[in-house]
Amino acid sequence: MDLKITDLTVASSSIRTDIASLRETVTNLDQRLTTVEDQVAAIPDQDEELRSLRAKITDLEDRSRRDNVRFFGVVEQKEGSDIKAFLKSLLTDHFGIEFSLPPEFQRVHRIGPPHKVSANKPRPIIACFTRHEQARQVISAAKT
Repeated sequence: MDLKITDLTVASSSIRTDIASLRETVTNLDQRLTTVEDQVAAIPDQDEELRSLRAKITDLEDRSRRDNVRFFGVVEQKEGSDIKAFLKSLLTDHFGIEFSLPPEFQRVHRIGPPHKVSANKPRPIIACFTRHEQARQVISAAKT
């Protein structure tokens, strides 16, 4: 009979240890579940913020491009070493655009890698004007 009581005591002790371990596991899982629920609850706010930031980025990209004007059909190497001076001359002398102030550019360059010598189609020139009004003036002149 003592043997049975000892066996029951050992089994009871083992069950208590297992229950304590299970309680700890359940507590850990409950904490993890709470963390996941908090993160899931934050997703709609983060999604809205992401949409807002994307809209702002699109707006900023559009605003940064609005002063850009592309010029097509300008023969390669015709600009020489100073493409800005060439473009100023092209706009005032060739196209006859009269600016209130001399045209200023943030940057002017050809788009894309240089073509092989045999290529017939010259790369476009893109000019980013310093003044928005000048870019609009060039575009207006091109439309007439």
